[in-house]
Amino acid sequence: MSNGSSITQFLLLAFADMRELQLLHFWLFLGIYLAALLGNGLTITAVACDHHLHTPMYFFLLNLSLLDLGCISTTVPKSMANSLWDTRDISYAGCAAQVFFFIFLMSAEFYLLTIMAYDRYVAICKPLHYGTLLGSRACVHMAAAAWGSCFFYAVLHTANTFSIPLCQGNALDQFFCEIPQILKLSCACSYLREARLLVTSFVLVLGCFIFIVLSYVQIFRAVLRIPSEQGRHKAFSTCIPHLAVVSLLVSTSMVAYLRPPSISSPSLDLVVAVLYSVVPPAVNPLIYSMRNQELKDALRKLFQWFHLQQQ
Repeated sequence: MSNGSSITQFLLLAFADMRELQLLHFWLFLGIYLAALLGNGLTITAVACDHHLHTPMYFFLLNLSLLDLGCISTTVPKSMANSLWDTRDISYAGCAAQVFFFIFLMSAEFYLLTIMAYDRYVAICKPLHYGTLLGSRACVHMAAAAWGSCFFYAVLHTANTFSIPLCQGNALDQFFCEIPQILKLSCACSYLREARLLVTSFVLVLGCFIFIVLSYVQIFRAVLRIPSEQGRHKAFSTCIPHLAVVSLLVSTSMVAYLRPPSISSPSLDLVVAVLYSVVPPAVNPLIYSMRNQELKDALRKLFQWFHLQQQ
């Protein structure tokens, strides 16, 4: 195949060759997907319906849940369908759509987590200026900036990736269309342009990560100066879920993209991809609801309302 235009479809990596294992993968992914839909859907509904949660922190949490829903819906349903019907193919357009939406949603999620770190910094370190710095208009502008900038970034990334000539067949060693796997199919030296964009992306992500770390250094310093133990506990309870979500996303992404090529293998790449693309959207609602009493109360009211409607 001389270039990308001659490719009409890609072949994704199957989780297993045995029919029983394929069905096991289908049911496992179906369970994870339904858990992600339920958890993020309940979070969105609770934040939207409870006026006590109409604050900047929960506004950003609602956006995070929307991104998680989109992210897991980009990769998992197609993989489930392939396992159920014992196929591996994905169309060229479908692959490009997966790349676009995955980059768009994942990058927007990381930028949103950076904004949420700023929200916690202002709330704890500059509480008297919280209403000024994070008013409703400022929150909408920051969220829109994250969504909009990542949209154009994903367009650039996707166009750049699929303009590269492909000479190494059409089989991808991954269960979804992942840029590093597509680059492996490229002709010699033709991936350098995309590699430069990846380096730029890494620098931007590193900048966001440094901002998050510096924000939490200031947050922990401020929390430790709070005289009452109850005040410290309340401050930590609003920060720990966000810090846990950031740690989960960063650690799994680092394992996926920064590990040495010498320890890379198709099976390991598959496991790592599941860890950073499937697990976080499913467990993020659980992380936020476990230590957040306000969200627990809102969910309890929501369940009570559903129960009353059924009577």
